[in-house]
Amino acid sequence: YRYDIKLMDVQTNLVFYEKLMFVYLEMPKFNKEVEDLKTRFEKWLYVLKNLHKLDRVPERLRESIFMQLFETAEIAKFTKEEYHHYEDSLKYYRDLKNSLDTSKEEGRKEGKKEGKKEGKMERTKEIAKNMLKKGLDITLISELTGLSTKEIEKLKKLK
Repeated sequence: YRYDIKLMDVQTNLVFYEKLMFVYLEMPKFNKEVEDLKTRFEKWLYVLKNLHKLDRVPERLRESIFMQLFETAEIAKFTKEEYHHYEDSLKYYRDLKNSLDTSKEEGRKEGKKEGKKEGKMERTKEIAKNMLKKGLDITLISELTGLSTKEIEKLKKLK
């Protein structure tokens, strides 16, 4: 049922081009039953020949690639109305997923921004504490760090 054919010069019997090959399939000659399928190639031939007769996915064909094929085949059988409903639900799903993905990304960015801001504030407070330890004036510390005098007073009490 399968023929691998290469072009050959009839006078020299040399293959015309090694990388050029034709594969011919005679589907009527492929008569294996689902339980006799051994290779993925045989499974593909079986599906191509019998898809129109199958009302469920045979156990032997429960591989990801064939499940996708059967799902696509189911969609292809939809009436116009069913297909319209399917497209609407798919659009709704994609819109919802897109909104969730966007929200997650915005949340991540916002969290990162907040984290950086808090980190900078902690660093500024550490610098202010060190300045207090060195005996610098609160007004000068406020000027240099951007912290209010009240915030520096709190830090002084925590020291």
